[in-house]
Amino acid sequence: MEKGTLVEFKIQGDRRLGVIDRPDGKNRWIAIDKRDQSHSIAPRQINYKITGQTYKPSQIPTFLSEVEPYLDPSSLEVAWELLVEDGGAVTPEEMAILLFSASEPSQSYAAHCLLSDDKIYFKQKGNGYEPRTASQVAERKHQLEVEAIKAKGQQEFLARVEQALAGEAVEWQKHDCHRLEALEKYATLLADLTRTGLNNDSLARAYPPPAPVLETMNMLGRPATPPGAFQLLVDLGWWSPHENLFLRRSSVPVQFPSKVLEVAQQQLESHPPDPDSERLDLTHLKVYTVDDESTTEIDDGLSWETLPDGKERIWIHIADPTRWLIPEDELDLEARKRGSTVYLPTGMVPMFPEVLATGPMSLVQGQVCYALSFGVVLDESGEVAEYTIHASWIKPTYRLTYEDVEEMLELGVQAEPEIAAIAQWAKKRRSWRYEQGAISISMPEATIKVKGKGEDISIDLLDDSSARQVVAEMMILAGEVAARYGREHGIPLPFRGQPQPELPPDEELLLLPPGFVRACAMRRCMPKSEMSITPLRHAGLGLDTYTQATSPIRRYSDLLTHFQLKAHLRGQAPPFSAEQLREVMNNVTTITQEVTMVERQTNRYWALEYLRRHPDEVWQTEVLMWLREDSGLALILLEDLGLQLPMFFKRLVNLGEKILVKVSYADPQKDTIQFQEVVYQEAQVSGGRVE
Repeated sequence: MEKGTLVEFKIQGDRRLGVIDRPDGKNRWIAIDKRDQSHSIAPRQINYKITGQTYKPSQIPTFLSEVEPYLDPSSLEVAWELLVEDGGAVTPEEMAILLFSASEPSQSYAAHCLLSDDKIYFKQKGNGYEPRTASQVAERKHQLEVEAIKAKGQQEFLARVEQALAGEAVEWQKHDCHRLEALEKYATLLADLTRTGLNNDSLARAYPPPAPVLETMNMLGRPATPPGAFQLLVDLGWWSPHENLFLRRSSVPVQFPSKVLEVAQQQLESHPPDPDSERLDLTHLKVYTVDDESTTEIDDGLSWETLPDGKERIWIHIADPTRWLIPEDELDLEARKRGSTVYLPTGMVPMFPEVLATGPMSLVQGQVCYALSFGVVLDESGEVAEYTIHASWIKPTYRLTYEDVEEMLELGVQAEPEIAAIAQWAKKRRSWRYEQGAISISMPEATIKVKGKGEDISIDLLDDSSARQVVAEMMILAGEVAARYGREHGIPLPFRGQPQPELPPDEELLLLPPGFVRACAMRRCMPKSEMSITPLRHAGLGLDTYTQATSPIRRYSDLLTHFQLKAHLRGQAPPFSAEQLREVMNNVTTITQEVTMVERQTNRYWALEYLRRHPDEVWQTEVLMWLREDSGLALILLEDLGLQLPMFFKRLVNLGEKILVKVSYADPQKDTIQFQEVVYQEAQVSGGRVE
């Protein structure tokens, strides 16, 4: 090319004008732009050559000012309307004549700029540009409108994000919610950090962000990773810093569909006919319901009476939710989908809508309630001598806490002899079960409660009080009676069993420190419980047959037991055949396993968060068992909290050894905790906790 030729070229997408100065090797030229900067350019980089005269770099600004008046994109529409019918291609010079009636360098270059920037009317073909068809132009206009709307929406979204980040209240729009929900889904992958063992970067590579997430995170200048998405949602106030990712990652429904809520309200208002019209009226009995103070779904009560022949009968009354639903209806299918009520430190996710679960389904003090009542006469050893099962009416007399019952037993309250009688029979019953081979493994259990959005965490030990043992024994008794009835009448039920464990021999157990270490060793040998539609022995409970029947508001398997038993009591065929029951049980078991996992993971999260907030506390612990003895990893029990957690030891320790520890590092989100041993002289011991 001739020295002084003015050319347009692009560098990293930017349009530049430069004057050719000299060759650069065989196939390149040196071009100098208006700032006197030199650029080595290849032929393929040159988009347009201005012909007719030569230029100096200092003339480029003047040339551009001559071009500026002609750069009106709307003029192309007129040109397109003239050329579209002919359909032939035009050069920039020809377009300049058509638009400006002249083809001087400034007009020709202006035409080139208009045509090369145009996205609607013309498309490049060789060295020329041909008009698009009318349908193509219409489609392009529509596409650009969509892009403009999208760009506007992005700008508005960014403005609302800035508001939220500044702590201002924001009214998120529908499209915003779609963006944020995509972020939610991606952020829940953080829950997989523990399961997979991946770090943040590896997790992001294993699960690359979907397009909407990538777009949003890039738009906001945030890392497009699960932790990045989580932090953004927290910063926006959309999520709490302690959002339950385990629950969100699961298939456990949190909200009830509007249709289910409507049906629940209809049942409440219409009071449908009771399928058990011949209920046994037991409203004359004194009925005690015993629960924790915070319990809202009250599903069991106890009574005691003396019969005319001098025998004593215990009644275990169980709430009867089947009064308000039938198999396969909206409420039943929703409960089946949930499997059970989910109990979390932050609150519960009920199996039934609350208006029913805590209202007419529950055994409410002072109200006539529907129940399934198990009347049992025990012999002197504690074995079941007689039993009867009835759909009933009861009227709960007292709502008591475990602490109330414990106090009544200790004081021997004369006005309530029924409590003492039930406790005495529970004691005989427990002894009888141990004679049948029942196995008792007592390990501390903790309850974790979280108030507000995580501001206050409390951990309390569940005391294995006499009152709790009484209630537990009566519930086991009802389960045995329900299973015996099913076995004797050939009714398919969700029977629960446990194979006989192979416990360590006595001489081996005696080598272990007594108490929690020995109980921990026995617990490791206990096989998992099993479900079957035919009776199974439950070795742990010492029973030949057993089913759970005492929590039908909170456990779907118990509800199945009620459906089957009550149909038989009415003289009807069970609603579920053996095959149908097996299929439903399999599905429900899968769901309840997931619920159990969510509960366990959530409790562990808050336990670690509690410990993270108490780095200066010194805790008394006991070494329970080795997890990996070769690497010094043991399971320790924090005695004051009832928590069992792993700890690495750098010295030899013995099982059962008491160790003082402090938390050196805890990250609940990564499910990580590290302890350090504290020298005894450094702390003053007070109970289990060391101050």
